[in-house]
Amino acid sequence: MSTLADHPLRYAVVNELHARPFPVLEVPCRAVFLVVKEPVNAANRDRTRDRAHLLDLLDRNGAAHPQPEATHFTGPIGRAELKWESHTEFVTYTAFLPGLGARPFDPLDAQVFPEDWLAAAPGKRLTAAMIRVEPMPETEAEMLARLEEWFVPESLTVSRVVDGAAVVAGDFRIDPAGQMRFAVFVRPGTGARRVGRIVQRICEIETYRAASMLGLIRSRALTSRLNELDPRLSALVADLDAQSRPPEVALHDLLAIASELESLSVHYSFRFGATSAYEAIVNERVAVLRESRIEGRQSFGEFMMRRYDPAMRTVKSAEKRLEAMAERAQRAAELLRTRVDVDRSAQNQALLESMDRRADLQLRLQHTVEGLSVVAISYYGVNLATYALEPLAHMVHLSHGALMAVLVPVVVAGVWYMVRRIRKRLH
Repeated sequence: MSTLADHPLRYAVVNELHARPFPVLEVPCRAVFLVVKEPVNAANRDRTRDRAHLLDLLDRNGAAHPQPEATHFTGPIGRAELKWESHTEFVTYTAFLPGLGARPFDPLDAQVFPEDWLAAAPGKRLTAAMIRVEPMPETEAEMLARLEEWFVPESLTVSRVVDGAAVVAGDFRIDPAGQMRFAVFVRPGTGARRVGRIVQRICEIETYRAASMLGLIRSRALTSRLNELDPRLSALVADLDAQSRPPEVALHDLLAIASELESLSVHYSFRFGATSAYEAIVNERVAVLRESRIEGRQSFGEFMMRRYDPAMRTVKSAEKRLEAMAERAQRAAELLRTRVDVDRSAQNQALLESMDRRADLQLRLQHTVEGLSVVAISYYGVNLATYALEPLAHMVHLSHGALMAVLVPVVVAGVWYMVRRIRKRLH
């Protein structure tokens, strides 16, 4: 086996399975989470700017640099442990701080990412969150009292997760400091790696929820445009068999609508595809938590079903409507193009019949001209022959008139026969 060469990508594809390890978190601790995304064309952004921004943060704290082509990095920045990841459309920064502050969800914790450094970020803040991880209180009532104090009761979601290893809670609202808040109460005896996985799942749920909701905003703009195009397309389809409007004009208008629908499809296809992928990740991460209800409170899954799923259905509805309108415009264009082809075939048939009539008239005229040409040629032929044979006619005592009378039938017959032979050769 040692003589068998490895595939060039063997190690790369295996290492990708371990590219983003879960954090190992000791309870209690805090996490500050940040997602930065370019507002436009984020998938094709200049990733060297993301790396330069990361290196700036590391240099401020005298930390080591990642590998040149790395898409993830974990290392200390002061008292915190930084986890950085580069994704298709965004980059994520998570700082894990040991212990708990005197004030829950203290905005000062977010200063692990300096204000001037945030202002220089190559993108905009897509989402930001603070996660508080602490031991589970002795009583459930005490835990719920804290949650009622920290979160908005109306949208509070709380549930036991991972077979009761922890309780997670949040309200998916942005606090006055611009942060979302999540709390994790850990049962005694739960391992640090399991705690890290739970916190990572919460970060991923919030990240991909925010990213997928971008599709909802885009779908609303698309729906507005489709509402303008739909009556025009319906009117054109309804008038396909109308004779008052030239089909070429209707086809031109229909092709303009079809072209715009195709342009919209190209423009929105990436966002719709990304939204579908992000939605699948959110649902999978929620399912992995294996939630169980606490005193009738809504879980993360129930919250997503009531608030998040309708938004995703709206996006899918807009996508399907765009596809249906594009297909309808394509079918109508094909029908109208068929009508134009049929009309042109009828015009061509009429033109051919007109050409046949003209050819018949030309043939008749040609026959008439041929008869006249026989007379004309014969006239000159008789005169020439008379001049040529007149000396001989005097020898036989034949007058000029008599000679012409003899030559006329002979010359006419010869000219007619010659013209007939020429016409047969041409045909």
